[in-house]
Amino acid sequence: MKVLVWTSLFVIFSIYTYLVYSQCDQKDPTATQPDTAAIAGFNTWQQKNCQTCHQLYGLGGYMGPDLTNIASDPVKNEAYIRAFITTGTAKMPNFHLKDAEINNIIAFLRWVDKSGRNIVPKEKVTLSGNYNLDH
Repeated sequence: MKVLVWTSLFVIFSIYTYLVYSQCDQKDPTATQPDTAAIAGFNTWQQKNCQTCHQLYGLGGYMGPDLTNIASDPVKNEAYIRAFITTGTAKMPNFHLKDAEINNIIAFLRWVDKSGRNIVPKEKVTLSGNYNLDH
């Protein structure tokens, strides 16, 4: 009986995994390979622990907004992103990054934006950019 249960769970997990990775929602299928600037931006993202406060694809911290599609947001353009990274805010520290590091983080966020989309409905996003999934 235990073998049957474990085998069934394994089969279900395998099918689910296949479906997740074969049916993913990508805006641009050619955007799967990041360039060197995006990779460097990802490394800075990790070194500065940006995921502690920010989400990508709905995963990460909840102090800051989800940044999955920030690069294509019609209101929050590259200058907006650069200003926040450069100066910080009351909640976000100024990490005193070099211009090259900021450019790389923006390249990383552009790549993330092209690779998928956040699936949280706009009505669930608060004014601060966080999610309100309770309602």
